[in-house]
This record gives sequence, structure tokens and C-alpha cells, in this order.
Amino acid sequence: MISMIGLVGSLALLTVLALRGWNLFIAAPLCALLIAFSGNIPVLPSGDGIAFVTTYMDGFAGFVGAWFLMFLLGSLFGKFMEDTGSADSLARWIVNKLGMQHAVAAVVMACAILTYGGVSVFIVAFSVFPMALSLFKDANLPRRFIPAALAFGSVTFTMTTAGSPEIQNWIPIKYLGTSPYAAWEVSFIVAAFMAAFGFWWLRRMIGRAVANGEHFEHRLSDPEIPERDYPHPASGLLPLLVVLLVSFFFHEAYAQYALILALGGGCISIMVINWRHFHDLSGAVNEGTSGALIAIGNTAAVVGFGTVAKASPAFAVAVEAMTGIPGNELIGAAIAVTVIAGLTGSASGGLSIALPVLAPYYTDVGVNPDQLHRISSIASGALDSLPHNGYVVTTVRAICGETHQSAYWPIAALTVVVPTIGLILAVTLMQWI
Repeated sequence: MISMIGLVGSLALLTVLALRGWNLFIAAPLCALLIAFSGNIPVLPSGDGIAFVTTYMDGFAGFVGAWFLMFLLGSLFGKFMEDTGSADSLARWIVNKLGMQHAVAAVVMACAILTYGGVSVFIVAFSVFPMALSLFKDANLPRRFIPAALAFGSVTFTMTTAGSPEIQNWIPIKYLGTSPYAAWEVSFIVAAFMAAFGFWWLRRMIGRAVANGEHFEHRLSDPEIPERDYPHPASGLLPLLVVLLVSFFFHEAYAQYALILALGGGCISIMVINWRHFHDLSGAVNEGTSGALIAIGNTAAVVGFGTVAKASPAFAVAVEAMTGIPGNELIGAAIAVTVIAGLTGSASGGLSIALPVLAPYYTDVGVNPDQLHRISSIASGALDSLPHNGYVVTTVRAICGETHQSAYWPIAALTVVVPTIGLILAVTLMQWI
């Protein structure tokens, strides 16, 4: 009982600390330490038993060791798209085609195309934010909804959809021997539903805010979109296609490591196609490397938290309860991955912790690996977007300059509620297919 109280209380505390703006490198191990105390896990190693320090660092270092190259190449790919102006050019083309009257749709679509093309969700937010700010300003829409529009286009229907190069769609391959296109029929139906329903909800929330008198508020710190020699939009689209095609043709031979080839190919294609448009190649490499370290560090910090949680007695009780849910096994798998991703505050971290435990259990009882892959991927994108999620913290505070109090709840509606409904739809559809 004490261990369960410590587990739930630590998660609640981590959420509160994130809402108050605490750094995850401090908040995550601090809250994990409380789990260790409540679960009678010694702080320092002595003998062969588990200890807080070694357990936390094993989880932290294990995640970095497994996914660093993917994060690095993804971040470099995004920075190359940014530095050459390819991402801006593509986003501007989308805006021009849709028109200013569809400002919200333009922001969401720009994020979706870049994310599905393999650009890191963090880089997408950095790249699209200046244009989103300009669009919301011209349309006189409340700027507190910009983080929600960026998040909805990046970490919902594109991040966990079949074929997506984002790692949330690739982690299950390691444990299930599937492909990034697993259960694609159900995946695309669910993605279409999430896109339509989420966009309707986003427009409705903004419409209500405008009706209540909210409007755009200019700040002196707002960035200006620089005028420069932008490349043709097609030259920004081609590298995205390279990422998708390389991942498609090599995933069977190299499983999750095909993502290294895909993102590496994307980086090379940008350098070949848009070499003359680079403004500061060395700067892009340095910033991309630093960005990768920050992104994977934030994720690994909460993975370490989840690893300590996994070692607590309460975790075993929780997993036993979830895997023992009567009825369809996919429901139990969906609940288990959702809860564990919520505990870690990370979709990728939750998958890395949940699947080593859950994959053998559910495949042994006859669950289709392709269906389990897709359910796990979609489930990871629901409760992961709690306030302490690294992407949420970065997008709300560092990129958009908002507070959790003003901007988080629209994000929660679109990145927690909508994917949860999509998960229920996916489980239902899989009973018929």
C-alpha cells in the first residue's frame, strides 16, 4: 500500500513540478527517489540487490544508448531543413495555398507534413512557430492556442500513424518484429478520425475564446520572420520523401535501425539539393547536436523515473491488474501502455519500459503482433502529454513563451482526450478486421 501511494504521489508531484516550470533533469530523479523510499529500494548499491542510483541510471543510459543516433540524425535533419529555409518555404507554400482565412488549418497541416516526413517534433515546433504567430496575429486569434495547434499537428495523428518515421512508431518493431506499417488499415482510419475531430474541437475552442472577447496580444519579444532567398517548396518536400521511401524499403532488412538510414539519407539529400541555401552549416550542426542532447536527455530523465517505478513493488501489482483485465487482450494492452506512458510522461519512454514486459505476455496468449504494435503506438500518445512531458514543457515555455496555466488545457484536450478516443476506436475496429 505504501509503495502504491508513493508511486501515485510521485507521479502527481512530478506533474505539479512540471506545471511550475521545474527542470526535468531535477524533477524526474527527485520524484523517482520518493518512489524508491516508499518501495524500500536502497539509494546506494550494496551487494547484488537493486538500488535507486543504478536503476535510475540504467534506465537513463539504456534509452540514450538505444536511440541517440535516431535523435541526433532527426535533429540534424530538422536543423538542415530550418537553416536552408526548406521547412519555412514548404510551410509558406501551404499557407499561401490555404489562405489567411484558414490560419489554424495552415499551422496544423504544416506541422503534420513535416512530422510525417521525419522532422523531429521539437524542430517542427521551432520552425512553424514564427509563421503560426504571424497567422494568428493577422487573424486576431488568441495566441495561447498556438501551442495546441503545434502539438495537435505534430504529436497526435501523424506521430503514431503507420509509416511515420517518428520513433513512437518504430520502438515496437524492436520487441514485436513487425514493420512501421503494421495494421495500416486501422491506423489510417483512426488517424483520419483524430485529424477531423481534433481540428473541429480546436476551431471550436478558439471560436469560444474569440466570442468571449479574447484576441491576439503582441509582445515586444515576438520574433520577426526574416526575408531571405527561400528555396523552392519542392526542394523541401523531396528530402521528406527520401526519409519515407528509405524507411519503407529497408525496414524489413534492418528493423528499427532503418530509421538511421532514412534520416541519414534525408540529411544528405538536403545537402545535395539545397547546398547553396545553407546560411550557417556549422551552426546548424552544432545546434542540431545540442538540440538532440536536450531532447533525448529530457526523455531519458523521465525514462529513468519510469525505470525506478518499474522496480517498485507497486508497479508489479499494477501490471498484474492491467494484464488481468477480463475480456479482449488488446484492451488490457491499451490500458497498460497508456498508464505506463502517463507514469513516465513520455510516449517513447513509456513504450521502451512497457513493451519489454508486455510484448512477451500478450504474444504468448495469441495477440496479433501487428495489432499490438499499432495499439501500443497509439496508446503511447495519450496520457504521455501530461504537464511534465518534455515536448509540452519545451513548446509551451521555451518556444511559445506561454504558461501552463493559460496554454496547457487546450493541449490536453487535443493530445490526451482525442488520442484516447482514437485508441478506443482502434481497439473496436480491430475486432472487425
